[in-house]
Amino acid sequence: MNMESGKPTFIYTYACSEDEISLCQMELRCLFGREVSPAIFESDIEVDVSRSPFIKERIDVMYSGDSLPEIYTQTEQVQLHGMTFKVIFVKTNDLLPADKIEYDERRVIEREIGLRIEGEADVNHPQLVYGIVTLGGRWYFGSYHKNKATWFRQMKKPRSYSIALSTRVARAAVNMAVPNPVGIKAIDPCCGIGTVMVEALSMGIDMVGRDINPFIAAGARTNIAHFGFTSEVTLGDIADITEHYDVAIVDMPYNLYSRITPEEQYSILVNARRIADRVVIVAIEAMDEMISESGFTIIDRCVAKKGLFSRHLMLCQ
Repeated sequence: MNMESGKPTFIYTYACSEDEISLCQMELRCLFGREVSPAIFESDIEVDVSRSPFIKERIDVMYSGDSLPEIYTQTEQVQLHGMTFKVIFVKTNDLLPADKIEYDERRVIEREIGLRIEGEADVNHPQLVYGIVTLGGRWYFGSYHKNKATWFRQMKKPRSYSIALSTRVARAAVNMAVPNPVGIKAIDPCCGIGTVMVEALSMGIDMVGRDINPFIAAGARTNIAHFGFTSEVTLGDIADITEHYDVAIVDMPYNLYSRITPEEQYSILVNARRIADRVVIVAIEAMDEMISESGFTIIDRCVAKKGLFSRHLMLCQ
C-alpha cells in the first residue's frame, strides 16, 4: 500500500528474448490493460509475478520520494514485528547509461536503508524482503517479490511430442485468456497432451480439457496427474460440447502434422464461438478471414517465434 495516497501502487520489471517481444508485450497488455514501458513500469494492478514467464519482480510501494535521503527518512518507519529482513537494490531502471548506478553504490544504498530499519538483517534467509528502485526520476521502496519460475518444472513432461506448444508460450496464452482467474470457467477443447491445461491448473485456474484422439487425451491425463493437478479431460469432438465457458484456448490442429481440412478448422472456430465468450486461438498462420467468418472479432494478437517456426496467437471475442 502506498502510504502517501492510500492507493496500491506496484513497480514491475520484465525481460524477454528478441523472438519473444511480441508474445511478451501482448501478455503484459492483457494482464495490465495497456501497453507498458520497456523493462520497468508502474501499475495499480496487482499480478502474481510467478504467473508470467517474463515478469522478473514486483515492488509493492510503501514509500516514494524525489531523492534517496527522502527514502532513507521514510524507511525509519518500517515495522518488522520481530522478523528478519533484507533490502535489495533493483538493477532494472530507466536511468540513462551515464547515470548508471554501479555495484558498489548499490550496496551502499542497501546498507544505508538497512541501518535505518530497526531490526535484524539477514542476507541469506530473511523473513521479509524489501526493494529499492528508481523510475521516472523518483525513488520507490516497498515489499519485494521475485518470480519463482515454478513453471520450469513443467517443461519436462512424461508424455510429449514435438509440435506441442512450449511451456512459455502456453503460459503466456493462459495469461492472455485469463488475466483475472477469479470465478472463471475455462476449457481447452483441443487439449493435445495438456500443455495449456497444466499451466492453467498450476495458476489455480478452473480449466477442463477435451480431445478427439483417445491416445493423446490419455497423455494429457498422465501429464496433469504427474504434476499433482486434478481436472477432467473428456474424449470427443468440440461440436459435442454443450456447456458454456467464460474462456477457451484453442491450439488449432495443423495441416502440416494432421489431416485436417479447412472445413474442419472452420468448424472448430464456429464451435469455439458457440461455447465461450473469450477465446485465444493459436495457429501456424493468421487465419483472419476464417476467424472473422466464424463470428469472432480479433481484439489483440502477437506472433511467437522459435527459429524459423512461428505461431500466431489471436485474442478473440
